Amino acid sequence: MHDKQAEAALVGRGLSADEETMLLERVAAEEMRAFETLYQAYNPRLRRFVRGITRQPALVEEILDDTMMVVWRKAYTFNHTSKVSTWILAIAYRQSLKTLRKLGKAHDAEARGQDEAVADGPDDELQHQELRRHLDAALDTLPTEQRAAMELTYYLGYSCREIAQIMGCPVDTVKTRMFYARRKLKAWLASRREAI
Repeated sequence: MHDKQAEAALVGRGLSADEETMLLERVAAEEMRAFETLYQAYNPRLRRFVRGITRQPALVEEILDDTMMVVWRKAYTFNHTSKVSTWILAIAYRQSLKTLRKLGKAHDAEARGQDEAVADGPDDELQHQELRRHLDAALDTLPTEQRAAMELTYYLGYSCREIAQIMGCPVDTVKTRMFYARRKLKAWLASRREAI
């Protein structure tokens, strides 16, 4: 019981890079408790990332499960050339693209849901929901790869080098995707201002 409480405390305060590496090594040794701790630690971040890429809330759980299954099965292949978080997000990225290709809806945003509002009062909640709708609509205009780069940069705080590792492409490709994404978002926002 003490181990469970200690691992819950780790998740609650956030894991250091060394703790993540240690947990992944324990997962490679097929320790279920370590896997559960890693899953709990990564669930919110992966959920946000997958939802941001797919724009289809109905797919998130399936992709999360597929991602964590790969982590469980392939933990022994982690070679320490990147951070654990980069390795896991790369798996989530590939699983998201695989699912979207399988469904043939790489840029279909019809099934997208509303994010939960976090606000102090009814007016704050309405403003947050309105802002979130505008941001979602703007991000929906981007191709999947550009949207993923934006999510990784602005919502998850990854560098271009880390994003390149996650997406399996050169750093210059990430920079190009970011450049075109910003340009498209700027044009989209300008067109919305004119329409008002």
